[in-house]
Amino acid sequence: MNLSIGTIFFSTSTKRYLFLLRNKDSHGDTWAFVGGKVERGESPIEGLAREIEEEVGFLPSITKNIPIEKFTNKNKQFEYHTFISVVGEEFIPKLNKEHKGYAWVSIEGWPKPLHPGVFSTFKIEEIMSKIKTVSELFVDSA
Repeated sequence: MNLSIGTIFFSTSTKRYLFLLRNKDSHGDTWAFVGGKVERGESPIEGLAREIEEEVGFLPSITKNIPIEKFTNKNKQFEYHTFISVVGEEFIPKLNKEHKGYAWVSIEGWPKPLHPGVFSTFKIEEIMSKIKTVSELFVDSA
């Protein structure tokens, strides 16, 4: 099975989310989460930490990683875990070659076009409800 992970960063100080603009490779010029494939021997959280460092350039101070979705394709050969990574402050990512831009935005004002996987996730009402609930909980406690 191929296992991949992704996260959407949420800043409690600004109530905004981080999206990265993909380069011209697979699904180029679409806005996506930080993430990628989990390597052999890694847990999803270990793979997430590695992918964050690779794509953001460092590991920001994360208050909490909250799982919000686990997608498995029909033939059960691919699994994708989506998280919200809560941070206190927005940060400037040091992008690698996979991305060419970034934006911190409100959840209702996400950039377009979205990566097809992100678009599919955002079409699920239950997932959007989880994102908004987590956001409210962490803003209220910040």
